[in-house]
Amino acid sequence: MTHDPMYHEGMRRLQDARETRVLADRLEQVVVRTAFTEEDRAFIARSAMFFIATADDHGSPDCSYKGGLPGFVRVVDDHTLAIPDYDGNGMYRSWGNVLVNAQVGLLFLDFEQPKRLRVNGTAVVVQDDPLCAELPGCVFVVRVTAERIFPNCPRYLHKMQLVEHSTYAPRPDYTPPVPAWKTYEVFRDSLPTRDRSGNEDAK
Repeated sequence: MTHDPMYHEGMRRLQDARETRVLADRLEQVVVRTAFTEEDRAFIARSAMFFIATADDHGSPDCSYKGGLPGFVRVVDDHTLAIPDYDGNGMYRSWGNVLVNAQVGLLFLDFEQPKRLRVNGTAVVVQDDPLCAELPGCVFVVRVTAERIFPNCPRYLHKMQLVEHSTYAPRPDYTPPVPAWKTYEVFRDSLPTRDRSGNEDAK
């Protein structure tokens, strides 16, 4: 677990400017935890999406959306999340960053019943994780060891309603459709072999 302080000098400067240092310290004492609660587990289990922030070995940041069907992110123990990697655009900006800088920040959101949960910690890419067999569409698993878990006030979350889950989201006994961009002429000759079969005659 991390021994780094919750707040660095830049944060303290702004807290002092806005007279929120005492409040910030109280929030750390009251809401920040290192183990997932039952409420955290239930929230993550019903989440169909989250955002993840990563950085490369020079500190250059990247932020990505990850989506699936509810339950696609697993809480495997009090301190660990398992995230399936699904087929994507092959850039591997997030998980590639993890290989050179394990620090990550995750944000889970519920727009229908406004709620948000942050998970900060370290991640590792596991190519032969046994969970792959239980997660349809999984290429490999990313395991995140939580160092800080804490909710944020949801007051500025806009209330929105889910219309439908993505037809591309992996699920048992289901083959997702080929995304349109993989049929474009400009990309065809750069696709990996596994994506070329069946696309030769695509328009």
